[in-house]
Amino acid sequence: MSLFAQVHRAAGRRFAPWKNGGGETAEIVCVPEGAGFDAFDWRISTAWVARSGPFSSFPGVMRNLTVIEGGPMVLSFPDGTAQELGAQDAPFAFSGEVGCGCDLLGPELLDLNVMVRAPYRAEVVRGAPREASGAGVTCLVFALEDLPAVGLARHDLAALAEGQDPDVLAPHAARLVTIEITAG
Repeated sequence: MSLFAQVHRAAGRRFAPWKNGGGETAEIVCVPEGAGFDAFDWRISTAWVARSGPFSSFPGVMRNLTVIEGGPMVLSFPDGTAQELGAQDAPFAFSGEVGCGCDLLGPELLDLNVMVRAPYRAEVVRGAPREASGAGVTCLVFALEDLPAVGLARHDLAALAEGQDPDVLAPHAARLVTIEITAG
């Protein structure tokens, strides 16, 4: 039995430029497959942020952003709050309902973006999965580095196979971001 049900290889990823020219995004997985920005249930992508500027608004969507290379950046929200995010910081969850501004404080950065619509929820953490996937839970891991011992290359995203013991990934915790998508 394989550790992973599916692996989305970074090597096959294609980036597309943003309309505002401030960066480019590569979709990794979208559920349902092929759904547009107005119809996905959940979506995972990576994005190169090349310069300061606005982030798009996604009404009805919860976003979770993890800087995985470069940066840092500050996200500024219309209510006056701000959040600094760097490559060593915890993932940051926020409502996509309102757009936010992004100020780069260093070089361009690569982020991991997880977006979900109700009734789905996402929990994103740096580290290995803590428990096995159950009914209604999709557990994915994003490799921050090459992990040949488990068959992942840098920036691969893999869905943990049902029934797999997540403790297998514990020795690699510092080099993983775990994403749990829960339905309902």
